[in-house]
Amino acid sequence: MITNMEKKHIIAILGMPGSGKTEAIEYLEQTYRLPKVYFGQITINEVLRRGLPVNPVNERNVREELRARNGKDYYANEVMALIDAITDSESVLVESLYSWTEFQTLKRHYGAALHTISIHASPALRHERLTTRPIRPLTKAEAEIRDVAQLEQLEQGGPIALADHVVINEGALNAMTDRLDQIMGEFGLVKK
Repeated sequence: MITNMEKKHIIAILGMPGSGKTEAIEYLEQTYRLPKVYFGQITINEVLRRGLPVNPVNERNVREELRARNGKDYYANEVMALIDAITDSESVLVESLYSWTEFQTLKRHYGAALHTISIHASPALRHERLTTRPIRPLTKAEAEIRDVAQLEQLEQGGPIALADHVVINEGALNAMTDRLDQIMGEFGLVKK
């Protein structure tokens, strides 16, 4: 059984909306057979527990209520419990780590085992991706508003600015996955 003190790689994928975080997570999850912990699942579980439909409005309301009631580090503490419960892998992917508080909380707990990878794409490309995605497409104006909200309200810029690795996602998917493979190699992780 692997405990949190024995975990070697807690790999958090960071980036602005539309940068390609989901594609990066899916690639790493499938290619390296790594377990994933998703910050957003905590919100979804609570929305469902309350018998509400899962939609952006209910998710935002629940998320804001949970943070107001339990503190800015609530999600990080919940995610750490999920990570620490994974006993069959010394490496874990983390999806949707956003805020500076969450980053600091995880960094204090995991120290050098926490690795951050920022997926970067230009605002124009990110906004194009957000307006054409099949699930929850946004208008260009909504995409721009979301950028500002995530930077100001979630303090998302800090973790991205201090990321251990940056992957530029402006071209073909294999360019991003090749760079991710290089980073995984630096961690000693191999494709399964």
